[in-house]
Amino acid sequence: MDGYYSPSLPKSTFAMIRYMSSFQAIVLSIIEGITEFLPVSSTGHLILASKLLHIQPTEFTKSFEIFIQLGAIMAVATLYGRVLLINRKLWLPLISAFIPTAIVGFTFYPLIKTYLLESTTITTISLFVGGFVLIFFERIGFKKDKTLTWQNAIIIGLCQSVSIIPGVSRAAATIVGGLAIGLPRKEAVEFSFLLALPTMAAASGLDLIKSAGNFTQSELWILVVGFIGAWVVAHVTIKAFLRFIKTNTFTSFGVYRILLALIFWLLYR
Repeated sequence: MDGYYSPSLPKSTFAMIRYMSSFQAIVLSIIEGITEFLPVSSTGHLILASKLLHIQPTEFTKSFEIFIQLGAIMAVATLYGRVLLINRKLWLPLISAFIPTAIVGFTFYPLIKTYLLESTTITTISLFVGGFVLIFFERIGFKKDKTLTWQNAIIIGLCQSVSIIPGVSRAAATIVGGLAIGLPRKEAVEFSFLLALPTMAAASGLDLIKSAGNFTQSELWILVVGFIGAWVVAHVTIKAFLRFIKTNTFTSFGVYRILLALIFWLLYR
């Protein structure tokens, strides 16, 4: 299996792929920052990149992939923190949308980290199917005249809970949920950004609590590098994404997901 020690590999090769380097951490943090808030699955990209970089799937690398998400949501906090403080009407919808995901996430946390995060098969299928779902929802063209309430926010939260499956994409699930209830494209995207705050903070916090005290000094440095890298890149990506959707649909992301799934299949069949 790729990333694990094989007797046929020289010991020097095993030493190279066993530990994550600062360079690998930077590459993964850039990928996370770009893909976290786009409907393309950051987890799917990280799994593929880790395979290509020969990063061994260990407890630390799994924690790293979760922790850099915390760096990405710092971009949302810096860009939208003032909005949340001023517009308290958003609080109830955010809480309502977060509850379904929290229940599913806490319940299935061991399954997610132990099995799902390593499955390229599940990731490939999710990317492929999700691509067609995005295209389908764009083609349907729901009437975009609904306002966000705590009741329809629960529907978005239920959609987000599906994203525990690698390759689904938290952003894609919440955006599709927003479009399904009739939110305008920009409002659906921005609510997806805001919902990332409690969702990803809870996921990262849970993992850090369970892993606290198990990191070495060099691993802590890798976590810091990944955190900062994801934060900076995500900040730029969010602004670019909002400009993009003003004149474009999500169809191109759907096509991209399908092509990425085919790459997964060709590499790991």
